[in-house]
Amino acid sequence: MTSTGDERAAMTRAFELARRGPEHDPNPRVGCVLLRPGPATSTAGPTTVGEGWHRGAGTPHAEVAALADAAARGEDTRGVTAVVTLEPCSHTGRTGPCTDALLAAGVARVVVAVRDPNPVAAGGVEILRAAGVEVVTDVLADEGRALLGAWLPAVGADRPFVTLKTATTLDGRVAATDGSSRWITSSVARRHAHELRAQVDAIVVGTGTALRDDPTLTARTADGTLAGAQPLRVVVGHRDVPRDARLRGPGGPLVQVRTHDPAHVLRELAARDVRRVLVEGGPTLAAAFLRAGLVDEVHAYVAPVLLGAGPSAVGDLGITSIAAAVRLEPVSVLPLGPDVLVVATPVREV
Repeated sequence: MTSTGDERAAMTRAFELARRGPEHDPNPRVGCVLLRPGPATSTAGPTTVGEGWHRGAGTPHAEVAALADAAARGEDTRGVTAVVTLEPCSHTGRTGPCTDALLAAGVARVVVAVRDPNPVAAGGVEILRAAGVEVVTDVLADEGRALLGAWLPAVGADRPFVTLKTATTLDGRVAATDGSSRWITSSVARRHAHELRAQVDAIVVGTGTALRDDPTLTARTADGTLAGAQPLRVVVGHRDVPRDARLRGPGGPLVQVRTHDPAHVLRELAARDVRRVLVEGGPTLAAAFLRAGLVDEVHAYVAPVLLGAGPSAVGDLGITSIAAAVRLEPVSVLPLGPDVLVVATPVREV
């Protein structure tokens, strides 16, 4: 069973609807379009009878929102096709199962982009098929996975998705021997880094970085003002953050996790519904996350600058041979003014 051209077009529309949902939310962004097939005796295509998207935790899911939209339009949903970006859920949480809502509405066919990896919510496809509903899966699946972003691997790993960010010279230094580090990368690269900050739920640094650099850890727009959404500012370690630290100024809430265990940090953040974490420094913390195998992606901003000495981006990994090196697979290389951004993922041992 395959999807039609009209259903794929509706899926593209469902992606657009899903993007209206909150980017920073424990739940995924999901969109749904309800199509009524055209008469069998006519060449006319299907018509849209309802649209919906998930507006955040505790609100109706996209399928229920689309059914409500159809009801508001006075449309009968019996026999319609539901085109949805994520497999309809089959469990009761803050809201009821979407499978029950679709069956009660008389939906005859469901077209899905991505199967739900969450074992608590998955199984909707099987429930619908057992009830006699036609179900097509993996329709524009690559686009669907891109829409879900970090939510998808975070659910699969049962922890937040971790991006390690570095900003270094060409020879891998994050500062000169006198400790100065502003500015290694250009304003273009720094602006891009602030865009990355605005996409995550939490920025994590060690106490050494917090005390030495006195960072703000905020996401800022091109004109230097605070972005609308601010990530949590997380400091890892046992030393206190000074009362006059800039981390206590305007920006996201300050959270201190008094541990040196990266897994403990991620458990604490998962309990706060954090889905995406940006580890920014310093070298000791970066090494700890890498040694623990808890880095999912690396964003390496590299400037065409040479220092020859000074601290490196990553501390001691305990590696003594080239065979034991942490290998990364490049995903993209993006020029940013005079600098480049290399995005790569660790190669996992099979």
